[in-house]
Amino acid sequence: MNRQFPFAATLETIGDQAFFLRSFIRSTFRTGFELNEFSRQSYFIGYRSIGIILLTGFILGIVLTIQSQPTLKEFGAESFIPSMVAISVIREICPVIVGLICAGKIASGIGAELGSMKVTEQIDAMEVSGANAVQFLVVPRILACMLMIPVLTIVADAVAIFGGFIATTFYSDMTFKLYFLKATSSLRFSDIVPAIIKTILFGFAIGFSGCWNGFNAIHGTESVGRAANKAVVTASVAIIVLDAIVVQFTKWIVYS
Repeated sequence: MNRQFPFAATLETIGDQAFFLRSFIRSTFRTGFELNEFSRQSYFIGYRSIGIILLTGFILGIVLTIQSQPTLKEFGAESFIPSMVAISVIREICPVIVGLICAGKIASGIGAELGSMKVTEQIDAMEVSGANAVQFLVVPRILACMLMIPVLTIVADAVAIFGGFIATTFYSDMTFKLYFLKATSSLRFSDIVPAIIKTILFGFAIGFSGCWNGFNAIHGTESVGRAANKAVVTASVAIIVLDAIVVQFTKWIVYS
């Protein structure tokens, strides 16, 4: 029985992903963009994820404030809590946490949905009939992820800052106006734009991972669950790697 070396299998997978990426890019710029499918996917990804994002962002703001207050109090720096919360959640915490949550919720859903279509030969039927399966199934999902993940992250940022204000009222009489001014006065262009770019890349990683694993579920119905699991793992690892790369690149741009 022939066994493929792990290194060779890895190279083959990378090559297949490169071809899949090329198909996605070419299909994105073709005429006949599926606007209705894009809108439907944006609804599923955005609106149906807003609840857990609101809860997560609110709790993050509260926990970050409560954990930081005793340490800052020792140095007489309690007034810096709004700035610390705003910079922390916008730069790093909310983009990564929202990305990982969406990787578990969205990438697995896309992988399972497309995997089910693959094993039941619905995708093959589309291709036989002359339809472009990548243009109809992949492009709307990936673009919807690239649009909605940044939107969800911005919502989480706002809710986290508000949660920080709620936690601040436990030990301070700072007004919301003063808290908001302190939180926003410390933000710079180099804090906001890289974070948005980062979330767009996270959205691409989530959508691409879900679609790729769904399209490669070819070993029966049990591979649907495997595709969903692989989509989550691949998207989560990609988010962590992309975060490290973007942080280093941003640091080089800002301080060079």
